[in-house]
Amino acid sequence: MGQHRTSRKPRTEALEISGLPAPVEVRRHPQARRMTLRVSRTQRTVIMTLPMTCDLKQAGDFLSNHLDWVQERLGGLPEPQPFADGALVPLRGTPHRVIFGGMKRGHGVVKVGADAQGTPTLTVFGAPEHAPRRLREWLVSEARRDLDARVQIHAHQLRSSYNRITMRDQVSRWGSCSSNGNLSFSWRLILAPPAILDYVAAHEVAHLREMNHGPRFWALCAQTCPDFAEAKNWLDLYGIELHRYGVHGRELKAAA
Repeated sequence: MGQHRTSRKPRTEALEISGLPAPVEVRRHPQARRMTLRVSRTQRTVIMTLPMTCDLKQAGDFLSNHLDWVQERLGGLPEPQPFADGALVPLRGTPHRVIFGGMKRGHGVVKVGADAQGTPTLTVFGAPEHAPRRLREWLVSEARRDLDARVQIHAHQLRSSYNRITMRDQVSRWGSCSSNGNLSFSWRLILAPPAILDYVAAHEVAHLREMNHGPRFWALCAQTCPDFAEAKNWLDLYGIELHRYGVHGRELKAAA
């Protein structure tokens, strides 16, 4: 944690490169001294940062000269899995087959069940064109319910209090804790095994007592979540996979 500083925000532009299967986001930053290039693993976007005086032709030439490097990294990313009829989507760590159930009365938004072969299913009711959005909203609500329960337990164990919980689609972090006690979590934790969601809940509750990652903070994590190291390692290894399911957070956010 540090003092907040006001700075000029980078200016963002788009750049099209023939044969590149990903959008290119160009950011002009007043503090940039040279062109830099990276691939966002969660958004599947190529991001270029340029000095303010650099023009798009220079940026295009720079990117073209590094096209093999970019394509190699894009090729190593997990394939996106939209919320489509027949798709396999994990719920609490278990793959479920998505079924668009159509317009039927007497059903909720999503029904959890199993098919004739015993494969777990998520049947989404309503118009097919709305099914991906309805499934996502349902997953957000399930994540909120699980996180509400686990945060209450960890807060009780650590004798901490919090203000409110917000669900987001954060691409850079799984959770956050503000200085006024507000907790924020990625809804995608509902896709992971329950122990992973539980660890992130414990992690952010521990920040209510220690706003750092020092020894006392990790001692609090161990106190309320003894197996936190295994969950932390799981996120480091497999967390990127959770970002390939469904649409990106810019298209839908759910807040408490």
